[in-house]
Amino acid sequence: MKKFLILLAVFFYSAFAKAQCAMCRAVIESGGDTKAAEGLNNGITYLMIFPYILVGGIIYLVYRSTTKKS
Repeated sequence: MKKFLILLAVFFYSAFAKAQCAMCRAVIESGGDTKAAEGLNNGITYLMIFPYILVGGIIYLVYRSTTKKS
């Protein structure tokens, strides 16, 4: 359980999430609108979280079901 919490903290740590979609952000920042670039980057990060949550949930359910039978 401790490893799971550490892994979860790494995925949700915002410093790692700020690196998303560098090309999109660079194109918008070249126009001078940094607020829009930051908003776009945050939106991409927000949308990226849900697949990880779903896959993590499925892996947890499989792990839990295999350890109960053993």
